[in-house]
Amino acid sequence: MIQKLLFLFVLAFIATSCQFTETMVMNEDGSGTMTVEANMNEMMAFGGAPVIDSMKVKIDTIVYMKQFLEEKKDSISRLSATEQAKLKKLENFNIHINMNSETSEMVYDISTKFKNISEANDILNGLEQASNLMPNPDPNTEIKKEEDSPEIIGVNYSFKKGVFKRDAYIKDKIIHQQQVDSMKQAEAFMGGSNYTLNYTFPKKIKKTSNPDATFSEDKKTIRVQTPFIEYFKNPDLLDLEVELEN
Repeated sequence: MIQKLLFLFVLAFIATSCQFTETMVMNEDGSGTMTVEANMNEMMAFGGAPVIDSMKVKIDTIVYMKQFLEEKKDSISRLSATEQAKLKKLENFNIHINMNSETSEMVYDISTKFKNISEANDILNGLEQASNLMPNPDPNTEIKKEEDSPEIIGVNYSFKKGVFKRDAYIKDKIIHQQQVDSMKQAEAFMGGSNYTLNYTFPKKIKKTSNPDATFSEDKKTIRVQTPFIEYFKNPDLLDLEVELEN
């Protein structure tokens, strides 16, 4: 996931940063909301996306995936079975896109409401798909048929008996290594990019598996951050187990 965004850093050619933030708020019954945001404001402010800036883009919209899939069902039917299945998994997600070249804003996020946290397992793949769903000024434009894009990194979420777990894993080790190798030239430009977890629980946190985690004053919110490039190389860096108080 997210490999397509790396090309934006190559375009930048300067040491600007992109911030990825994964935010979850869980309720007493285990339901809640999950959002993953990609914020590239700093890159835009420093002229890091000249191609986008030259287009004078101004977009602030929400794509409701269930409605989108229904409206575009004819063009979606011409995609491969694999790509159709990926889009179907995003039925209960919403994508918010905010791009403004004049104010140097470029932020998009994908969010969902869940009854069980496992329903958010496809949210990171959805973030990658979001980059393919930027609204087009022409409403008649169909979804472009592209070759299947491999899913490289996945995440499993679970919450059982007061214990929350986030387990990231590599889906395709060969393609993952190819992506890691291709990123080497861009590493110097991505030093300020981070991936951050912000999780809020209905009860106080008793203990966590990550010794570098920080907590809110009420001990209900945990924050974990790691350099994005290191996370992409080794997804286990953001594996997390959180035990709540009874």
